[in-house]
Amino acid sequence: MALELTDSNFTDTAVETDKLVVIDFWAAWCGPCRMLAPIIDQLSEENAENALIGKVDVDNNPEISQKYGITNLPTVLFLKKGEIVGKQIGLTSKGALQKKIDELI
Repeated sequence: MALELTDSNFTDTAVETDKLVVIDFWAAWCGPCRMLAPIIDQLSEENAENALIGKVDVDNNPEISQKYGITNLPTVLFLKKGEIVGKQIGLTSKGALQKKIDELI
């Protein structure tokens, strides 16, 4: 299960880690976001040793969403030390996301 990231735990959890961080920015009203959710959860379980995979509900966590300029959903960001090293906007396949994770680890 992907980790729930919030405005309050984001820095401690997602920025101050040596792991690759993969964040799914989503909203409950977003159909493609709901389709991506099980893929994100699977990737979280399969990559637990090498990457931190989390989700940010943009409606409840506006600070993170604004900081990273999230305007389209779903958006998946790939971060290292809080810096964006990759981005996927829109619904995509598990294989495409795994390939990007493998490239960035």
